[in-house]
Amino acid sequence: MNSLLRPWTPDDAPVVLAAAGEPLMDRQFTFPVDSLPAAQEWIALAQARRNEDMAYSFAVLHEGVPVGNVAVSSVERRHLTGWVSYWMREEARGKGLATAACRALSEFAFTELGLFRLELAHRVDNPASCRVALGAGFLVEGVERGRLLYDGVRYDTETHARLAGDRG
Repeated sequence: MNSLLRPWTPDDAPVVLAAAGEPLMDRQFTFPVDSLPAAQEWIALAQARRNEDMAYSFAVLHEGVPVGNVAVSSVERRHLTGWVSYWMREEARGKGLATAACRALSEFAFTELGLFRLELAHRVDNPASCRVALGAGFLVEGVERGRLLYDGVRYDTETHARLAGDRG
C-alpha cells in the first residue's frame, strides 16, 4: 500500500503477541491473544475478513517494523460506511504514526474501497486517541454515554466521523 501500511503477514505473529501483552491492549483484540498460535489466528482472521470484504487491517510500520494496527471494519456496501480503529505499541506512541496511519487508511477506504463515511469512537478519558482522530480529519459528532463496559465500569465515548469530501 505504501511505506507506512501493509497487510499483516504470518511472520508478524510475535509483534501481535507482544502488543497484546502490553497494559490495556487486550481490549484491542476480539479474543485473547496470549500465545503465538493465538496471534497467528488473529492474523489469519484479519486475512479472512479482508477476503470477505468485511474489514481491512494493516500493520503500521516504523522503519520497516510493525508497531501498530489500523483497520477499517464493519464495511457496509449499501451505505458505503466503515468503522476505523487503531492501536500502537507503547514504544511507538507519541510519534504521529497513528495519525498518519489513519490518514492513509482513510485515503485507502475512500479511493480503493469506494466508501463515503468513516466513523470511530474513543473513550472520553483518552485524549491521545482524540488527538489522533482530530489530526486525521475526523470531526466530533457527539458523546455516547455509558457506551463501553470494562471490568464492571461504564465509560462514555466520543464519536467522530470523516466523509470522503472532508479535508484530511
